Amino acid sequence: MEVKIGVQNANRELTIDTTLDADEVQDAVSKAIADGTVLALADAKGRRIVVPAEKLAYVDITTSVAGQVGFRS
Repeated sequence: MEVKIGVQNANRELTIDTTLDADEVQDAVSKAIADGTVLALADAKGRRIVVPAEKLAYVDITTSVAGQVGFRS
């Protein structure tokens, strides 16, 4: 699942391909905001992204959809 994280005062968004499902990502974001801590997510390769909850602008959770090859009828 692809997660895009917008950070306040940053020109680029952070993108991570995580093995978590949408509900787990949403729970992690909600908990980080409620507790005033950091949002920490890891991708399938072990890379970890940590963002202070007060700096989050948005979190876009998108399920990966495989592209189709060829013609459709």
